[in-house]
Amino acid sequence: MLIASIMGLPNPVTWKKLAQLMEEAGADALELNISCPHGLPEKGMGALIGQDPVRAAEVTQWVKWAVKIPVVVKLTPNVTDITAIASACVKAGADAISGINTVKSLGGIDLNKLEPLPSVNGYSTFGGYGGAGIKPIALRCVAEIAQTVKVPVSASGGILTWGDAAEFILAGAGTLQVCSGIMLFGYQLIEDLTNGLQQYMNRKKFASIKNMVGLVQPKIVKFGQLKLRQSYAVINNMKCLPECRLCAISCQDAGFQAITMAGDKVCISKSKCDGCGLCLAICPAGAISLV
Repeated sequence: MLIASIMGLPNPVTWKKLAQLMEEAGADALELNISCPHGLPEKGMGALIGQDPVRAAEVTQWVKWAVKIPVVVKLTPNVTDITAIASACVKAGADAISGINTVKSLGGIDLNKLEPLPSVNGYSTFGGYGGAGIKPIALRCVAEIAQTVKVPVSASGGILTWGDAAEFILAGAGTLQVCSGIMLFGYQLIEDLTNGLQQYMNRKKFASIKNMVGLVQPKIVKFGQLKLRQSYAVINNMKCLPECRLCAISCQDAGFQAITMAGDKVCISKSKCDGCGLCLAICPAGAISLV
């Protein structure tokens, strides 16, 4: 299947012409890029369209009028509520929703030259941040979109391993897109993803991808619906690396002061521990668990 990605100025002539050219060239479907943050919003393109439900719906409708092939709309995460944009596009005729594009960011600052990065003759601009770092954001967006609209969802944003792929499918995506992973590891990554995913499906006895799509959706609920239970941390002294002291430092300075050191021994106060999980997350030896 060949999906052509198109992007244009916010007027019907541009979008219709691009869409028709791609259909005539043999594209099986179109993906409307109304989400790119790289300088294009200044020209009235990319994320400028995708951040406005009215504009997003207009573009979707223009293309749907112009072609007979399916239309997928790719959304930006740089909005307050991505579900509002998704809903507007689906109402305008979108056959599927794709997300997410990159997260608007500033690459960094050179502390010696006092210049923003990446530097272009001493100057820079805001751009799109992608790759593994945006996976939690993308996963949330995909789950929200899948909960809101009744059309297929295509996921992108930090898919580097078969485990990442499985997570997005379970969150509600029927297809996956990979960019940063290919840039880092080449096309071989696709074989790694498919082989790993197939092995996972065999272990879990999933007959097809369709059996996985959105399987965890019913378990993603509002905070008030969570049945919270009190837990506390316990330590496996056989695994513990007491010289690191990371758990004690983090608990004292950012937790509930439940962890102290008695010489080289880590001591956890059950009565003080709130079960926040900070020590569990920071332990390099995997010596801490919550009960």
